[in-house]
Amino acid sequence: MLLPLLLIPVLYLVMIRPQQKRQKQWQEMLASIKAGDRVTTAGGIRGIILSIKDDVIIIRVAPDNLKLEVAKNSIASVTTEDTGKP
Repeated sequence: MLLPLLLIPVLYLVMIRPQQKRQKQWQEMLASIKAGDRVTTAGGIRGIILSIKDDVIIIRVAPDNLKLEVAKNSIASVTTEDTGKP
């Protein structure tokens, strides 16, 4: 009878709390991006941010310097590359 009552806090700590933490980190990352940052979209497109509007970001994609307009929510990560390539 007590087992279901004990499972609720365990379920929260194991599943729900980590997801909330990841969501908060992602929202902070989106709030901190700026022009010049290298980003990767959810679709795997990598580029450099040229400008940011309300919910739209213009990125430049190599090798032909294409300009793409993507939704701000589609940014999966801000990437960094090593500058000391051989």
